[in-house]
Order: sequence, then C-alpha cells, then structure tokens
Amino acid sequence: MTVTWEELGWERIAAGVGRCRLPGWDCTVGLVIGGDAALVVDAGSGPAEGARLCAEARALAGRAVTHLALTHPHFDHVFGAAAFADAEVFGAAGVERVLAEEREALRRDAVENGLHARVADEAVATLVHPRHLVSDEWTLPLGDDRQALLVNVGPGHTAHDLAVLVPGSPAVVFCGDLVEESGEPQAGPDATPAHWPAALDRLLSLGGEDALYVPGHGAVVDAGFVRAQRDALATRFGVS
Repeated sequence: MTVTWEELGWERIAAGVGRCRLPGWDCTVGLVIGGDAALVVDAGSGPAEGARLCAEARALAGRAVTHLALTHPHFDHVFGAAAFADAEVFGAAGVERVLAEEREALRRDAVENGLHARVADEAVATLVHPRHLVSDEWTLPLGDDRQALLVNVGPGHTAHDLAVLVPGSPAVVFCGDLVEESGEPQAGPDATPAHWPAALDRLLSLGGEDALYVPGHGAVVDAGFVRAQRDALATRFGVS
C-alpha cells in the first residue's frame, strides 16, 4: 500500500525529496528518492529511532534505503546509523576517525544532553563507520536522471561537515548543523569558528539564490536566511 509523506509525519520539500523533524532535539533527517536508489541524510539519535526512520524511508521510497549520508559526527545525527547497515554510508573525510576514536566523548555528550545511558551505550556499541569518505565532492547517481552531490564543506560546525545538494527546480541543500533555524547555531569544542562563514559561502554557491536550504534543526529556509546567519556568525566569531 502506498503511503504519503504526511501520513508518516514527513514534510515533502520537492518531488521525491523530503525530511522528518525528530522529537527531542528537533533534528532533521532527509530522504531523496531516485529511480534506482533511496538516499537518507542523517540517521537520528539512537538505534530504535534509526530503525523507525529506515522503515518509514523504505515505505516512502518503495524500496530499501541504498545510501546514507552523515552530515557530521554528533550523536543526534549518527547514533541511529546501525539501522542502515545494508546501505552504502558516506561521510566527510576524517569523520571515520571521530567515530572510531572518540566514542566515549560521543557517549558522554549524548547522555549530558538527555539521551538515556542505555540507549547511548547501545548506539556506541553498534556505531556504523562511513565506507565512502568525501574529501571534496562526490556525485551520487540515484536513477531516472536524479543525482545528489555530496560536498565536504567544512570545517565549520565540526571539523567534518558534509552537505547534500539535490539539483532540481527548486534545488534542495541539506546543510546539517552548519545552518540552524530553531535556535542559535551551536558551537561546541569541535567547532572551527574561523572557517564557519566560509562554509556557508560554499553552501550558498552550491544552491544559489533559489534553492531551499534544510537546516540540521528547524524549518526549511531560503538563501537570505543562510546569508544572514553567515553574517551573524562572522560577527559573533570576529571573522570576515
């Protein structure tokens, strides 16, 4: 039986492109459907949430999820990745080191931000590492002339920020936490503030003025919002 985006609580952004805003940390998970493939962007904050997202994405796409792109290595974006074990997993070059060597720090951050310790333990024990590491750009064919462009745009919010551009009318850019709409962008100890405005310049050059920009947290925004946030971050961190 065919289901609609709305029936599953997802928001359709463009033809074959949508996203889900998750409870708890208001994290966004994206879905891009092609003729031969289905790409999910980010994986949620735990194994059970990841499994639900995977099942919903499969129902919407009418096929198994074939690709998973992780925008950056924070728990609310990667702790559900084990549910996508059959997919080809992508991340910015260097993110594999964080997931392999900084598991305890990831667990501690998750628990300090309200994730149940048992869920955090399970997630850390089953962390999935990206097999495909993007050092610059990676064009991902999805079938029926649809493709996604995976771009290493960081550092910025973290040292390993990946954006996903879906060409079309309109184009859609999944920004990860380089852009946040529901609150001020969070700059933790792994942020690189001096390079963050330049990362947003790169996002704007990828999508252009007419694109829809999907933040890691919050409502879909336009280029003007991204530009204003870029300028605010430059002022906040004292960079040009």
